[in-house]
Amino acid sequence: MGTLHHSTAFRTAVDDPILPFLRSIQIALEDFKCSTPNLSKLLKDCIDKFKDNHRYRNDPRFLKIWFLYMDASADFDSVFKGMLNSNICANDASLYVYSACFFEAKGRLCDANTIYKLGISKNAEPVKWLKKAHTLFLSRISEICNAASSQKVDHIESATLENNCINPWETSTMNDLLKKINPLITKFDGYRSSTKSYTGKVALSTLKSASRNKVIEIGGMKYHIKGCAGQGGFAQVYKANVNNDSDDVVALKIQKPAFAWEFYMYRQLDQRISGRERSSYGFAHRVHLFSDFSILVCNYLAHGTLQDVINSYVVIGKSMEEVLCIYYTTEMLHMIETLHDVGLIHGDFKPDNLLVRYASGNLTEDGFLDRTGSWHDQGLCLVDWGRGIDLRLFPDHTTFKADCRTSGFRCIEMQESKPWKFQVDAYGLCGVVYVMLHNSYMQIVKKESSDGGSLYHPRLPFKRYWNVELWKNFFSKMLNNYPSHDDKRLLQELKKSFEDYMNSDPQLIRKLKELLVKQRVSLCSA
Repeated sequence: MGTLHHSTAFRTAVDDPILPFLRSIQIALEDFKCSTPNLSKLLKDCIDKFKDNHRYRNDPRFLKIWFLYMDASADFDSVFKGMLNSNICANDASLYVYSACFFEAKGRLCDANTIYKLGISKNAEPVKWLKKAHTLFLSRISEICNAASSQKVDHIESATLENNCINPWETSTMNDLLKKINPLITKFDGYRSSTKSYTGKVALSTLKSASRNKVIEIGGMKYHIKGCAGQGGFAQVYKANVNNDSDDVVALKIQKPAFAWEFYMYRQLDQRISGRERSSYGFAHRVHLFSDFSILVCNYLAHGTLQDVINSYVVIGKSMEEVLCIYYTTEMLHMIETLHDVGLIHGDFKPDNLLVRYASGNLTEDGFLDRTGSWHDQGLCLVDWGRGIDLRLFPDHTTFKADCRTSGFRCIEMQESKPWKFQVDAYGLCGVVYVMLHNSYMQIVKKESSDGGSLYHPRLPFKRYWNVELWKNFFSKMLNNYPSHDDKRLLQELKKSFEDYMNSDPQLIRKLKELLVKQRVSLCSA
């Protein structure tokens, strides 16, 4: 990255407060004995101290600090999103070119392309350099694709290439799929598309800083924004009243650049999952696509996420009661079984994407096992389908090779650069269960087994007063040799083991009912 203290010979910490950090970081970079954790801490301390300081927002020295920290961080996605959220050099092409190059080097071609487009849409200067860098990037990707397609391989090698080298989230893959399904997607109810940019009275780019009480007029509707319901690096979700009706509430997912794939996934859910199960997977009313933005209009659930439930225990220094963990584990096993059985993969299974649903009436003991009566509305709802995979668009027995880069939710196959399929959701489910049990992201260890092989186990032990055998069986089967092509039997077997336990003692269902009522009261009044 070069020197960090350009033209600072005559400055002092008084007139340039960041200077002591720059000198310390420079020394650390030049000292080969300095450990990465020490350097990372130094970089993080600098970022935490000055990220909200407007003086350094467009300082190229501070931008270099962020890039150094991105390079040293295991979760570089979060670092990049932090730069975007703090508007670090947001109008400087360097932010997008260097970030895109970093993601490209990590094999994240889809994200690299998105970053280039984001910078171009913002007219980051010098935009000519930015566009040239993007063109060269596309040329490199084109050469790779052409080289792969021109190779002469026999049938077995071709199958291996096909089965093991598909990145379902790569821009080129998704663009090819969208072209393939375009005649279908344009006929879906709620699809609205324009080749022009968004020209509404409220600039969508300004919503992030001040959204409350602004009104977005689109498609003959007025959406009165009531607040931000969630945000990421490329999309924000807002709670809004339709036509100022407080009883008609929706979630608006605003994304730049425009993104049609999630709407397609929602319509596949409509077609493939029956009415009884459909409420567990979110619902999209319509999508408005422009050349620069997309606005996805979805159902709004007001009771927060499973992460909020977990956090409610963390703040009081406790963990979720085991019976509640068992209930939510059973729900998630059932959700994934249903999903995979119709050829769909979520791809981003984590507690932030699981909304909590509550029964409209009082819960009874009857109907718990078969999810009838009041239990039908009680449970979870899986949302955020931007990384969803439709297996019917790929040849039979296709497997994938890509890394989600989500800390704590990277399946073993991703960690070992091996092909995966259903494992991405299975490991995500394990990660959620682990967080519920231990209040921390899942870490796994590899231990030798009695037959001379090796097995993966969760790092933290189970508490002695838990049903240890139940949890051991769950994690052992989910983490080791998970089926690549048909996981239905395993998911049903594990689900039954939890249901049998709950059914073994009427007191367990009574306790579960009490905990769910208590949870609803405490979270909805917070």
